[in-house]
This record gives sequence, C-alpha cells and structure tokens, in this order.
Amino acid sequence: MGNIKVDLKNTHITEKKIMKYANEVLDIHNYLHEKCKSKKEYLGWLQLPTDYDKKEFDKIKKSAQKIREDSEVLLVIGIGGSYLGARAVIEALTNTFYNMMDKNERKSPQILYVGNNLNPNYINDIIELIGNRDFSINVISKSGTTTEPAIAFRIFREILENKYGIKEARKRIYVTTDKTKGALKILSTIEKYTTFIIPDNVGGRYSVLTAVGLLPIATAGIDIDKLMEGARFAQDKYSDENLKYNECYRYAVVRNILYKAEKNIEILVTYEPKMHYIIEWWKQLFGESEGKDGKGIYPSGAEFTTDLHSLGQYIQEGRRNLFETVINIEHSETDLKIHVDEDNLDELNYLEGKSLDYINKKAMEGTIAAHVEGDVPNILVTMDKLDAETLGHLLYFFELACAMSGKLLGVNPFDQPGVEKYKKNMFKLLDKPED
Repeated sequence: MGNIKVDLKNTHITEKKIMKYANEVLDIHNYLHEKCKSKKEYLGWLQLPTDYDKKEFDKIKKSAQKIREDSEVLLVIGIGGSYLGARAVIEALTNTFYNMMDKNERKSPQILYVGNNLNPNYINDIIELIGNRDFSINVISKSGTTTEPAIAFRIFREILENKYGIKEARKRIYVTTDKTKGALKILSTIEKYTTFIIPDNVGGRYSVLTAVGLLPIATAGIDIDKLMEGARFAQDKYSDENLKYNECYRYAVVRNILYKAEKNIEILVTYEPKMHYIIEWWKQLFGESEGKDGKGIYPSGAEFTTDLHSLGQYIQEGRRNLFETVINIEHSETDLKIHVDEDNLDELNYLEGKSLDYINKKAMEGTIAAHVEGDVPNILVTMDKLDAETLGHLLYFFELACAMSGKLLGVNPFDQPGVEKYKKNMFKLLDKPED
C-alpha cells in the first residue's frame, strides 16, 4: 500500500508547541466523527472510502466502459469542485500528453473540460477540437443553475442533439447532480438521462471520491478501486485521535502555528509536472474552506524547478510571510541517465551516470535548504510513488487536514458564503429577473 510521510523538522516548531494543541485537536476529532453521519453536516466525505454506494460505484464503472466504447471525447462540464478533483487525478495518473496521444495509444477518450469559465474563445476552441468525432457529456452540478456549467451544457447539449438526434443524444448525456431536487435533476428525470448522485452531506470541494470525480476518472482508464483503497488506508491511518501519532493532524496544527507567527501564505510545491492540477484542487480546498471571517492562510502553488526561475527570487528574499509544503515522490515511474559528451561544452560531464530523478531530488533538497535558511519554513510530504492508491491516500490526507485546520482557525470549513457576492452583482448587471 502506497504510504505518505510528513516531515516537519524544517519548520523548527518544537514538539512541545505542537502538543499544546492536543486537547483542542481531540475535541475537533470527536466532533467530526460524531457529526459525520448527519445529513445536515457536510461531513459525508469523512467515511466515504468505507461507506459509499456500492451499486452506484458499479454503475460508474459500467457507464465509463460504455463511454470508452462509443466516444472519442468525454466532455466534462463543471466548475470548482465539480471538475478539479477529477482533472487532478486524471492528469496525475496518465501520460503528461494524454490528450495529444493517438487514440489507439491512449485507449481511452480524450477528456476535455468546459463550464469552468465564460470565455467564448475557449468554448469555440473546444467545439473545433471535437469536430466530427463521437463524444459524450458528463455534466456535474448540484443545482443545475450555476451559470458557467449551465451555459456550457445548454450549448453542448444542442450540439449533441443536432449531431445525433434527441433520442441518441440522451444516451450520451451523463448527469451528476442532487438526488431529489434542482433544475438538472428535473431535466434528467424528464429526459431519462443516466444519472449519478452528489451526496447531500458532501460539499463540492470534498467530492472527488464520489461520482463527481469517479466517472471521468474511470473513463480515463484509471482504477477507481485502487483510488478508493488508498483513501480507505488513509481513513484508517488518520483515525487516531492522538495528535502525537496522527501526521495529518500534526500538519494542520503546524499550519496554524505558522499562521499565528505571521506566515499567512502557503505555497504547495511539486517537482512533478503531472501534479499541476493537484495543486489547483488543493488551492480550492483550502482557499474556499479557510478564507472567511477575515481569516485564513492564502493557498498558492509552484512547480519547481520551473518556477524557481520566475518566483525563486521572491521566495528566497521577498516578504517573510511564506511557508512551503513540498510534495516529494520518492520513487519515479521512469528515469533517464546522463551520458558523457566528448566536447562537454555544456560542462555537464560531472553528471555522467547520474539519473534525472536523482538530479531533480538534489535540486529539491538544495532548494529546501536555501529557503529554510531564508526563513521560509518547509513541510515535506513524501509519497512512496505516484499511483492510484497513493493518490487516494493523499486526497484524503488533505481533506481531513483541511477540516481540522479550518476548525482550529475558528471558521466553518464546509461553507462558502462569499462566493455568492460576485454572482449577485453579475446577475444584476445582466438584468436577470428576480426570483
């Protein structure tokens, strides 16, 4: 089973400081586990790896297989938590250039994403990219009225119906929505679309291990059983209420200690480009969960070594309100060795026989040392390898850490009241009729 280790030594926070939070962590732990069965609390994700709908899980796999057989493209329509988790897992566990590969090499549909912005160029480019190829749609929305995905669904549903006719189009539309209510649920019932459920007690940014994330992930050919196994392992591992032994809770506590020391920006760092959308998913998870009541650590991200040539100077010598959480993947799936060059004009012969993964890790170690010396505390999260099990573990780790961290901060990590403000202004400017 792929494991995860958390190293806090480069934060220079003492065990005594961490353990001062032991009683508070225990109280929050008990609260989370006592309330997780309540339909009124958004805590269903807490036991999701063991307490999920097995029939729907099987239905997800069967639907994914059908999409793989009859479509060259799966269009995922959603915004925020309705697509970021799926995209994060797919891009982490497939070829870096998955969507550019020949369909026979890829062996799964291209996965394209719309409904995450309102830009006409983006949507027209997607239409052009699909062209005359066979495609299916997975639209994901609790209400069905969120502006960005609702507009995208209206556009692409019309294209689908014009291409295949209404009857055949119905067979190519997969809806993930509320169990009983909402515009998308009503439409799905009328049109008899294949429908999946967003649990009432699981919020969007915590929903990657529900049908929200699992249908696109399975369509990409990723083993969702392994993903859930990793999350189950994490659920068991982090069920320990004792702060001394629970690395997930220790990460949450250290974040809050750093925040109180005016370290109010966290940079999630990866040295693996496949993890780009894991960063994007993480940014929403923590930003939407903690950023309220005038509080919160600002979640940022960087991909090293690339961003060392753009952000490195600021991180090293800019304002000292930063700390980093670095994701290290211990065992690389592939590697390359540096060979000798007789001319040695690039002066790289000293690297002869060394592997690229080894060099990448030495860059990581050197960067951590430099940043820590420059008063940027570092938390190191090490994954055994990048596979479905370990990634399922990492997703659960961050979800639970976020819940604990938000509670320690004194905010509700499961709501997002501020998100509605821009919508109200936009609707007013668009002359939307009032309800």
